[in-house]
Amino acid sequence: MKKVAVVTDSVACLNRELAEKYKIAIIPVNLIIRGKAYRDWVDITPSEAYEMFQEDPDSFNTSTPSPVECLEAFRKVSGTSSAILCVTLSTRLSSLYTAAFDARELARTELPGIDIEIMNSESATPSEGMIALAAARAAADGKDLPGVIRAAEEVKSRVKALILLDTIRHVYRSGRIPKIASTLGSALDIKPLLSVAGEVHFKSMVRSRKQGIERMLQMMRDQLGNRPAHIAVTHAYALEEAEKLKERVAAEFDCAELWLSEFSPVMGYACGTGTVGVAFYSDEP
Repeated sequence: MKKVAVVTDSVACLNRELAEKYKIAIIPVNLIIRGKAYRDWVDITPSEAYEMFQEDPDSFNTSTPSPVECLEAFRKVSGTSSAILCVTLSTRLSSLYTAAFDARELARTELPGIDIEIMNSESATPSEGMIALAAARAAADGKDLPGVIRAAEEVKSRVKALILLDTIRHVYRSGRIPKIASTLGSALDIKPLLSVAGEVHFKSMVRSRKQGIERMLQMMRDQLGNRPAHIAVTHAYALEEAEKLKERVAAEFDCAELWLSEFSPVMGYACGTGTVGVAFYSDEP
């Protein structure tokens, strides 16, 4: 029996191959589209969700999984492990941490003997996924729960995420700017460059995707220098652009690993289609 199982949520933007390889259980966040609920990863693919979003963006919303839904993920891995680490979306972006914490209380009765810890990633998108991935790799190496937590905390302290939006039109959904401002910015074709660290921060505005990509890559160079790096590229219904970005990253950085994933529609409903982003960290200080 493996000592520790790792659970995270679908906003971590892990691709299926990595989740399956390291046996990471995913808590699906709920998408509400035209009044119907869909579980991210389960009932609908990101591409299908973005197609529906493009048809009717105003009908699109999200909801946090319930403690019972989080408990289901704990049940799934409890038969193969004696402990669980659940890595959640930042508490500044969602109440999912609270739902997972409440699920742990429910599990005390239903899953006696299983030690469960809940970690606030203070992140989202593949930067959250990289924290969960580090935990899962430590678990695969046979580390106990404290060792798995240390591995996750180490990456948590290093990982960064940058997100380039193709439009500012939908950002008002995040509650960070008024709708009239996002409408005006959309008319001016302004493209925000964001960072994710605890919460979402505006880094700068650009007038073209090319300019935004160059700025994003320069920010990565400033952070990483020549050190080997773990890098993930993500996209919201922009596979061709993401593949081009991945090629540039592979050519310009010393990649210890490089993977591609789809940007969760749970975040994408405020970012819009055409979004591309990167998450990255180096093992070296």
